[in-house]
Amino acid sequence: MASVPVYCLCRLPYDVTRFMIECDICQDWFHGSCVGVEEDKAAEIDLYHCPNCEVTHGPSVMRKRRGGNKQPDYGASGTRVPTRPVKTGSSQFVRELRSRTFPNADEVLLKPTGAQLTVEFLEEHSFSVPVMVLRRDGLGMTLPPASFCVSDVEHHIGSDRQIDVIDVSRQCDLKMRLGDFVEYYNSPNRDKVLNVISLEFSETRLSNLVETPKIVRKLSWVENLWPEESIFERPNVQKYCLMGVKDSYTDFHIDFGGTSVWYHVLRGEKIFYLISPTPANLALFERWSSSSNQNEMFFGDQVDMCYRCSVKQGNTLFIPTGWIHAVLTPVDCLAFGGNFLHSLNIDMQLRAYEIEKRLSTADLFRFPNFETVCWYAGELDLIEIHTKHTLKKFNPGKSKSRNKVRQLWDWICVITSVLFSLFLPSFSWTCP
Repeated sequence: MASVPVYCLCRLPYDVTRFMIECDICQDWFHGSCVGVEEDKAAEIDLYHCPNCEVTHGPSVMRKRRGGNKQPDYGASGTRVPTRPVKTGSSQFVRELRSRTFPNADEVLLKPTGAQLTVEFLEEHSFSVPVMVLRRDGLGMTLPPASFCVSDVEHHIGSDRQIDVIDVSRQCDLKMRLGDFVEYYNSPNRDKVLNVISLEFSETRLSNLVETPKIVRKLSWVENLWPEESIFERPNVQKYCLMGVKDSYTDFHIDFGGTSVWYHVLRGEKIFYLISPTPANLALFERWSSSSNQNEMFFGDQVDMCYRCSVKQGNTLFIPTGWIHAVLTPVDCLAFGGNFLHSLNIDMQLRAYEIEKRLSTADLFRFPNFETVCWYAGELDLIEIHTKHTLKKFNPGKSKSRNKVRQLWDWICVITSVLFSLFLPSFSWTCP
């Protein structure tokens, strides 16, 4: 029987869950934790020398930093050579974004009180535009006090929890211990901008301190329709903790599976750049997402309207299905949020899902068990339509009857789309 290859100073097998770095001299691989190299620091190393090779080849070679005050470059003809495009997430990008003006989102926002935000309210307005609730009163939401901080998050989740962190200037993901991130967050001297937006905590002690808004609990397919016993794993996307330092930036995206999303800013502020999911905008977004120079193009410049929405401490924002958005963190911020599928805009949820498939979005960034949730929701809703609304009750002149016919058609689209996804994955089908 062949032996399993071992690596590093510890001579252990390869472990996909642990960060490793390759020595450029001996080509052996080493756990970052064993040789004192943190994942977020590795990008600064040009040539890595392991502890053994350091003895004969000297220390690792670090990347050279660009000077901050370079003179303009002129070619042989005396004309100025064009400068490189500004990279998304860079300090220059953030400075320029802060200085720009955008249409105020108040032009499209609905602003009910917490008590006014009911299922009937959203049905009346079709939940097609973002909703801002300025005060949490009446939302039926439970949150920690405003004094709650990132150190408290660490206490309730655990220092050793491995979390996904975004290096904003490079717009790339890396793994860190929660304890290491909190230490970075609380440090007055930060050498880079790191952002946490995907820390789901439903299965931790922190979950006991956070209850999602009542409207979310009423609408959510997962909350209401996922069975107690299932061979599939229940999607945990309802409760996220977002911890961002000043100048964090998340580029334009549609939330996975076309989910709607809620955000509550506990401390600090978030600025959202919102774009309506019109057919034209969705087509532009898909083309931009598949572009090789995506990180050199600000998507907001490619559409007719990109709205700026400031979400301050104590505000709660609900973003409906399909809305394209980016997020800037102007000051250190701690926020809570979550995603949910629902029955108010099934068609747009399917369109967003189809876009993900055409873009070959990795499973890691898709809604877990999306098709399964659709089956559970469709099964229950079709039963309700059959038992409560027989054909003789449908009156084309009555709006409620038209809505039920449309709902039935939506579910036919859902089931057809799921069948194509399962049995003809290479065929892209969308609801007419």
